[in-house]
Amino acid sequence: MPRTQVAFFQDANGEAPVVNWLRELMETNEKAWAHCRARIEMLGQFGHELRRPAADYLRDGIYELRAKQGHVQYRILYFFHQRQVAISLIA
Repeated sequence: MPRTQVAFFQDANGEAPVVNWLRELMETNEKAWAHCRARIEMLGQFGHELRRPAADYLRDGIYELRAKQGHVQYRILYFFHQRQVAISLIA
């Protein structure tokens, strides 16, 4: 299966909220950042075939990446457009 291209949502000012959040997470909790980054890499590798516990379908074409570090559950929302996935925000 070919890799899925992962893109991060950017607002009108060119800011990517998820990328900014990941940068802050890397500075405050490197282990949690590593778990989230690994999930994003898995999403790129497996695309639509990525399933629980790494990802789950919510509704209306919205999915979530799931990463856990300690007692904290991290949720990163995304959607598909053909062979591309757009990561939009953190829940």
